[in-house]
Amino acid sequence: MISREVDYPPVWLAGFAMLGGALGSVLPLHLPFAPQLGALLVIAALAMFVLAALQMMQAGTTVIPHRNPTRLVTRGLFSLSRNPIYLADAVFLTGLFISWGAWIALPLVPSFMRLISRRFIEPEEARLARVFGEDYFRYQEATRRWI
Repeated sequence: MISREVDYPPVWLAGFAMLGGALGSVLPLHLPFAPQLGALLVIAALAMFVLAALQMMQAGTTVIPHRNPTRLVTRGLFSLSRNPIYLADAVFLTGLFISWGAWIALPLVPSFMRLISRRFIEPEEARLARVFGEDYFRYQEATRRWI
């Protein structure tokens, strides 16, 4: 069992990044413009993360997993994805792997997304449904989980 103190998406993100970096060091593939493309993805992911977190804070709800939400955020990035912070994590991981030449590690990204869905998104969706009921169900029908 994983301790609740370390069971947070950034910890999982770091673990997947280290695993991908290790895989990439075994079979690196350095392509032209890959570092620049990877850097653009990392920067876009960081911007998406910050913007989504700011939108949640402005709405007066928590950005911390395992906590109960106080507001349902459906505007801004949340109108494109129900989980823009987790989407930013996946884009960040993709950018790292590309910039490192760790193309062999790219299949870890969908594995990361599946893990995040099961450990965080599904329980968060259950909390949102409990707290916001019909409002959340309408939002869920209108907006995709990832993109």
